[in-house]
Amino acid sequence: MELPVVSDGIQLAAYRPSIPLSAGSGKATPGGYDQSGYHQCYGDVSSVASCGSDARTGYETLDSPPHYDFYANTEVWGRRRRFRPSLYQLHANPEDDFRPPLYEETTGGQMEGDSPAEDDEEELKEPPPQPTRFGWVQGVMIRCMLNIWGVILYLRLPWITAQAGIGLTWVIILVSSCITGITGLSTSAIATNGKVKGGGTYFLISRSLGPELGGSIGLIFAFANAVAVAMHTVGFSETVVDLMRENGAAMVDRTNDIRIIGIITVTCLLGISMAGMAWESKAQVLFFLVIMVSFASYIVGTIMPASPQKQAKGFFSYKADIFATNFVPNWRGTEGSFFGMFSIFFPSATGILAGANISGDLKNPTVAIPRGTLMAIFWTTLSYIIITATIGSCVVRDASGLLNDTMSTNSSREDCVGLACHYGWDFSECINNNTCTYGMSNYYQTMSMVSAFGPLITAGIFGATLSSALACLVSAPKVFQCLCKDKLYPFIGFFGKGYGKNDEPLRSYFLTYIIAACFVLIAELNTIAPIISNFFLCSYALINFSCFHASITNSPGWRPSFRFYSKWLSLLGSGCCVVIMFLLTWWAALIAFGVVFLLLGYTLYKKPDVNWGSSVQASSYNIALNQCVGLNHVEEHVKNYRPQCLVLTGPPSSRPALVDLVSCFTKSLSLMMCANVVTADPSPSAVEKASSNTPVTWLNQRKVKSFYRGVVATELRSGVNVLLQGAGLGRIKPNVLLMGFKKDWRTDTPEAAHSYIGILHDAFDLQYGVCMLRMREGLDVSRPSQSHVNRGFSEGPEGINIISAPPCIQTSIASTVSLEAEPQPSTVFQKKQGKKTIDVYWLSDDGGLTLLLPYLLTRRKRWARCKVRVFVGGETDKKEEKREEVLALLKKFRLGFHDVEVLPDIYQDPQPGNVDQFEKMVGHLRLDTNPKQDPGSTRQQEEPWMITDQDLERNKAKSLRQIRLNEVLQDYSREAALIVVTMPVGRRGVCPSTLYLAWLDFLSRDLRPPVLLVRGNQENVLTFYCQ
Repeated sequence: MELPVVSDGIQLAAYRPSIPLSAGSGKATPGGYDQSGYHQCYGDVSSVASCGSDARTGYETLDSPPHYDFYANTEVWGRRRRFRPSLYQLHANPEDDFRPPLYEETTGGQMEGDSPAEDDEEELKEPPPQPTRFGWVQGVMIRCMLNIWGVILYLRLPWITAQAGIGLTWVIILVSSCITGITGLSTSAIATNGKVKGGGTYFLISRSLGPELGGSIGLIFAFANAVAVAMHTVGFSETVVDLMRENGAAMVDRTNDIRIIGIITVTCLLGISMAGMAWESKAQVLFFLVIMVSFASYIVGTIMPASPQKQAKGFFSYKADIFATNFVPNWRGTEGSFFGMFSIFFPSATGILAGANISGDLKNPTVAIPRGTLMAIFWTTLSYIIITATIGSCVVRDASGLLNDTMSTNSSREDCVGLACHYGWDFSECINNNTCTYGMSNYYQTMSMVSAFGPLITAGIFGATLSSALACLVSAPKVFQCLCKDKLYPFIGFFGKGYGKNDEPLRSYFLTYIIAACFVLIAELNTIAPIISNFFLCSYALINFSCFHASITNSPGWRPSFRFYSKWLSLLGSGCCVVIMFLLTWWAALIAFGVVFLLLGYTLYKKPDVNWGSSVQASSYNIALNQCVGLNHVEEHVKNYRPQCLVLTGPPSSRPALVDLVSCFTKSLSLMMCANVVTADPSPSAVEKASSNTPVTWLNQRKVKSFYRGVVATELRSGVNVLLQGAGLGRIKPNVLLMGFKKDWRTDTPEAAHSYIGILHDAFDLQYGVCMLRMREGLDVSRPSQSHVNRGFSEGPEGINIISAPPCIQTSIASTVSLEAEPQPSTVFQKKQGKKTIDVYWLSDDGGLTLLLPYLLTRRKRWARCKVRVFVGGETDKKEEKREEVLALLKKFRLGFHDVEVLPDIYQDPQPGNVDQFEKMVGHLRLDTNPKQDPGSTRQQEEPWMITDQDLERNKAKSLRQIRLNEVLQDYSREAALIVVTMPVGRRGVCPSTLYLAWLDFLSRDLRPPVLLVRGNQENVLTFYCQ
């Protein structure tokens, strides 16, 4: 093929990969994806030129440049979503005649039954209406500032300044702001580590720490916001009732008046919230303007000259000596301490999550949340400092409020008490008698008194309380809706349904309204308020810990675009939040932690099927990796030996008995790894079959603690060899191979039997112990239609190996196929064994594995009542001596086995009838040799599984021993729960594979109990030494 020739040089645009918008018709379907078009374009490379109008050259490739669509989970209206070609489509042979797997997930797409006409109708529709979205000022900063400002600003900050002094009040403000600032930095880091959706605080914590902590804190945070609506509403109602009473107005009594006004107020706020976020946001802006006007009125009031009425109440405008006097503390009452003032002030610094709680309604949450939250913290902190400095520079601590308390010309300054003496006022009497009703220490409405127009401060109180109530009324349903959609807890999914273009959680709004109304009716929230404050602090602590935990795990996925944070500052902030919880109210802190741990325990027990890539997962990986590496520095010792089992189950659901038996002596003790060899040429379908998650799901449902590993190999033996050498990690690697007995070896091909025995030899070569389980009813429970197991694992004639042509595997969200759950059949190893026996035939010393496995079984509850009988060979005249010798050895091993029987009859000749049956068993594998020919004939070399007369004669004694041993097992162990026998070893090159398999078959045949043949690797696994 010729290269394009250009006079000015090579034009790279000629070789640019060109991927069409639409593979078939060239049309862009909104939110849709046609898989057939995808295959038409990508499935056949030879016809790739037909996929678009652009001319293609032989140098063009299916490789695509980076594109947003390849990483996004959502689609842009009006154009088809692009998909990255799979690795198979890039490197596979274009002449392959079956369709490749489609690994990319699709959202939407043409479903079955959809017609092209419907697609055309969709194209003609208008774009979906965009919901209301807010920027960082209106959506986050104003909302957070309104939630932070509250009644404490107006009614308690002057009193705190009088108690702690200006200096310590600044310390209290700065410490509180540091804690909320650190939390703001942590929130900013988490919010910029990926795209943030709706759910606010719950979304941030759950996606960082996982569903366990995220779900528990999300539920209590939503509840705390709902009750906070009632708190702020009651604060508003109390102010209204006080104003009514000052003017002589009342409806019933004080308590019922608060209830009536509170219910009316909550109902009005609900109407504003349900009108939509746009109306709610406008109301918040109105409240913000009211508060700003009240602040302006206050600042103007401090500058205005003091009237006699204000001077009588302690206001003298800005004075240096008043500032100096009020700068130092003057503790009074039981709450007069630094921590007492801190506990009162700190709730006024909370509310920084109001913007994050509506993350789903922000235009760009990753920008709006950091900028708006931090700016809100800065401006509110500055406002607190300014108000503390100004009020402390203008107002004295004590004043009587009486205009007659001016100093007369006859009064002496020496007898006058208080700073007001310098300005012509004598409050000595009320100061000495502690009866002063005005001044910062006594009058909560000091800001209203100082203000240029007092009612504006009252309006500011109304704005602060109602805005906080409205913010909480919006936050609670948004958080609760996200929690409901995740389905972490039962019976709450009903409230997660959204309505309208904004997906408004109307049901959650009504639930929040009911909760708030119930607490408003109580009208006495003094004991509930500390619990709510502690719930908020608990959320702050977890947000800080989330940031620290995500940073400390060093996960590559932790890449926040907000860089101005420190993991150690986050940890400090988390600790401070916990300390403050106990400083505020220790019993409320215990309640908060109790609820969190209760919900945490429920989530850990239920194990929700979600995967959010949390930092807990990253931490688990780090811990596991460090522990595995640490084991490399520990020398192996026989006292710490554990049977770490590689179990050749195929798909575990096909051999549940083998899985259950091995699980009995490995659960919570050692490694168990179920292995499956898919015998096929490497292909996407074979790899998909080997790496499927279905076996892991089946094991988890069966509560079996096991790993699963599948490999693809052209033959069974090579696949098992890969597993024997490659399975495991460091010291955590298998040392015992377990497999089922190949019951159909006589009807199967000789090559399969030879390969099966070859696996045993490979395991012995690699210093593995080997166990083989045989059950009378067989092990394989899979149906032929579902069988895709290996011939070497087959348990009987019914275990047919079916390897079908590789299907086209497609994974698509648009067309999800529900897979039927694998059955969980019951096996004998799941039942209680009662007072049966475990018969151990310890005929050859293999290092002790034959004894160790029965001991581990008896440690399980279902096997605990079984009696272990140990059978050994011996001569008749030395039978008792042999028994005492074995008993003494078992006593040193501390296994608790006390029943030993010596079997001298295992050395007797077997019955002739059984010998004839054995000869018939191997008869079809006999190789007729001509005496004139060399025994090592060409045919025997080509068919090593064939048995010659020399082989039979050479192994005659061992053959007769296995025949006789079967007779002994029939006599002694018919009623046992399990028979454990030392496995004979066939010497390679001396004993043909089929003869060895015939030994194992005849040894374990016609026995009702399960038979476990065991052969250790001839290394000690038991010791009677303590070092």
